[in-house]
Amino acid sequence: MLKGMKIIVTGAASGIGKAIVIRCLQEGAEVIACDLNSPLLEELKTATASDKLSSCRLDVGSYTEVEHFFTYIQQEHADVAGLVNNAGIYLGRGLLEYTSEDIDRVLDINIKGYVYFSQGFGRLLLDQKRQGVIVNMSSVSGQEGSSDAVYGLTKAAVLGLTKSCAMNFAPYIRVNAVAPTMTNTPMMGHIPEWRQQEYLEHQLTPEPLLAEDIAETAVFLLSSRARAYTGATFDINNGCYLR
Repeated sequence: MLKGMKIIVTGAASGIGKAIVIRCLQEGAEVIACDLNSPLLEELKTATASDKLSSCRLDVGSYTEVEHFFTYIQQEHADVAGLVNNAGIYLGRGLLEYTSEDIDRVLDINIKGYVYFSQGFGRLLLDQKRQGVIVNMSSVSGQEGSSDAVYGLTKAAVLGLTKSCAMNFAPYIRVNAVAPTMTNTPMMGHIPEWRQQEYLEHQLTPEPLLAEDIAETAVFLLSSRARAYTGATFDINNGCYLR
């Protein structure tokens, strides 16, 4: 489905990002994997053993680092056509437990990182008047609220960014969001037990949501099969939140 397509994935070294990288490679894409964790990036390269995978260590919340990254992209991968904004952190804290430094870090990664990458990608493709796709990773917590208010507000912001970029980047770049529920990744360990139980009690289908399930949706949205979708949010929540 993605043969010959070149795609950037942030937060690529573990969890949902890793699953997306693997599925994109399986579908014939070339992937530039971005993450702050160098050892995990090396593990990803070893695990995939693909000559279509390149990696870049960077902090998505640093405007300077992202700016340098897109200078590199323009020089070495100017034909890039896809971006998956996936990097994010979840501290699993109540609002009153947050320090100002914690707040800044979550906002930097979960919101500013998406803005910085969307800006760099959008500028590159719009200058060339070329077609492309952005997939933004939001969350059910951005729709119905989160026990971690700062995380919840960032995921709600991603939905707003998705709609605005869909408008601003048309007709060249399609922009959609994916909003998963609780997913079986390392991040799940930070969700309070009572909140996990609430999600499970409201699910209409019993099967646990896997990172691979979300990767399938991301691949669809990146592909030409999703050509009619932009500005949309794709819920992947086992029916736990019906809008």
